[in-house]
Amino acid sequence: MREDKKLYPSGFNPLFRKPARPLPEQMAVIGAGTIGPDIGYYLKGALPGAKLYLVDVVEEPLKNAEKRLQGYAKKAVERKKMKEDKAKEVLENIVYTMNYDEIAGCDLVIEAATENIPLKEKIFERVEGIVGAEAIITSNTSSIPADRIFSKMKKPERTTITHFFAPAWRSLPVEVIRWEGADSDVVDYLFWFFAQTGKVPIITDNAICFMLDRIFDNWCNDAAFLLSQATASQIDKVAEEFVFAGPFYVLNMANGNPIIIETNTLQMEEGAHYRPAGILASVSRWATHRPGAKVEVPDELRNIIRDRMLGILFSQSFDIVDRGIGTKQDLNFGCQIALGFRKGPFDIMRDLGESEVFRIMKRFGEERPGFPQPKASFSAYQDFKRHLLVDDMDGVKVITIRRPQAMNAISDEINNEILEVLKEHADKPEVKGFVITGYGTRAFSAGADIGKFPQTLGNKTAAYQYAKDCAEVQLFMDRMQKPIVAAVNGMALGGGLEIAIRCHSIVATKNAMFQFPEITLGILPGIGGCIVPYRKWPQGAKLFNEMICFARPISPQEAMDVRMVSKVVDDYPELIQAAVKEVENLEGKIKRIPNGKVEVPEMAIPDEPKAGKLPLSKEAINITLKTIKAGAAADTFAEALEIGYRGSAEIACTDAAREGITAFLEKRRPEFKK
Repeated sequence: MREDKKLYPSGFNPLFRKPARPLPEQMAVIGAGTIGPDIGYYLKGALPGAKLYLVDVVEEPLKNAEKRLQGYAKKAVERKKMKEDKAKEVLENIVYTMNYDEIAGCDLVIEAATENIPLKEKIFERVEGIVGAEAIITSNTSSIPADRIFSKMKKPERTTITHFFAPAWRSLPVEVIRWEGADSDVVDYLFWFFAQTGKVPIITDNAICFMLDRIFDNWCNDAAFLLSQATASQIDKVAEEFVFAGPFYVLNMANGNPIIIETNTLQMEEGAHYRPAGILASVSRWATHRPGAKVEVPDELRNIIRDRMLGILFSQSFDIVDRGIGTKQDLNFGCQIALGFRKGPFDIMRDLGESEVFRIMKRFGEERPGFPQPKASFSAYQDFKRHLLVDDMDGVKVITIRRPQAMNAISDEINNEILEVLKEHADKPEVKGFVITGYGTRAFSAGADIGKFPQTLGNKTAAYQYAKDCAEVQLFMDRMQKPIVAAVNGMALGGGLEIAIRCHSIVATKNAMFQFPEITLGILPGIGGCIVPYRKWPQGAKLFNEMICFARPISPQEAMDVRMVSKVVDDYPELIQAAVKEVENLEGKIKRIPNGKVEVPEMAIPDEPKAGKLPLSKEAINITLKTIKAGAAADTFAEALEIGYRGSAEIACTDAAREGITAFLEKRRPEFKK
């Protein structure tokens, strides 16, 4: 935890505090080769009204970059990812230039040139002589420590590394390096800036290759050392158990051999064991298969490859944590969203178990002497929250669901982690209460994973039990003596909304949206969604009927009109401040979800019900409405919840549920028969 605070002294969620410095109006990217144009497209996509300068010393890359950006925008419009007017705005105000003097008014300059220190120093000397004193200057280097690049600058305090991952316009993570020469306000601003513009910034220490590149480079390098025993295709196939594409396939895509040679040569400062594999310099393209293709690998060889690849992965993961280069949370998370791992390294270790992990590490130590081994107990490396950031604000624990790659969708593990945090701090006198929010500016939580629900289809007993199991965190929240406030920062759908409505109060940003879309899958919100709204906000019963039976989304204002939301604010920092204030206001004044019967207005169901243009199942709506009415007629809240669980179990046994869930899994529109 000490290292976590060193990297994140101001907190783990970058959006809590709005910096004094505004978003940049003019930006420049130096280098129009491979990644520079992609960084530029990301910047313009996030800030279409800003002006962007793309700078290079050669005209041809600039012409190619312009074509590339036009192609990106055209494809986005064709795929309905972007409207034509926004695409036009994105492509406007981009200056492709060989003249450095044109960037004089830029607030942010990102260098994305070749990995060469003298070249970078020359670029930064030139940039610093042109831009204003307050401009922030960063490098996209993947491996060179900040002090080696910026040490000759007049104002190194305004510099740092901002390492993007390909494709930079789409890939979520950006490593932001905290180094001793940078002003902490500059690092904190970039931390905020990238999150505000849709990225997921990760702060790491100023080590060679930083955090995620250490994983990737050594993963590829050790794969190359295995070529004396196996083919590239065999190695890729075994690796596919853990990654979506094997190391050699990725090296082909990125023309990555020279990069591995360069970065591992740099890492040899830490020991000769980091020496790059010689074969990397003699092969330009690897003979391997497309991910998913069938490749025969004998069991004995598979085990050799598997142990070696896991050995290097675990060795680097232990070393990164032991040296404080990055946090366990960020490493586990970053490997998935940046490097294409199916699970984070610490998740893989957890699945294997302690004895198997240490067997692998023992063998790896014998085969690759010199590489780091773990310095702490197995349990120490497992002791962290995979999907939550937990911050302290004025005695309030602020829980952020960080799963932006899935719009913060709720999984069983996230439910368990929220419950763990609540239980850990519920009885601490210094903790006033809790706030739950989502990461980023788009979603509180875009629903819940399908999880084990498909396995319960047609089995009423299993479906009933699964609904009850999923409600464990909500039931604990119902009993809590300390206030919990939902800070809804965008979409709150389905299972995410089920968490929000069990909080003791809800505050929201003006871009928030509330919806129960379950009926579009032929199912119902089964862990309280059919029960809780009617008891907490009975004046909104008619609106809740439409939300639950017809998947109608509602705005923050509509939610305020029925007192479901207590306050609507403009932006994320204001949201968190309002939520913390609401916790303080609720101390000793928590209102429990009431017992007793509640009134539910009648609702007509059309012969061909729809949610917008999407056909719905009349059978599913009838079961849902029956569940709502029975729950409202129950004498106690506990009885009503049981009715909700039984309703979820009943609907799980219908043709509508089977078709809806199957269609979801097959990524098609459902075709309901009744």
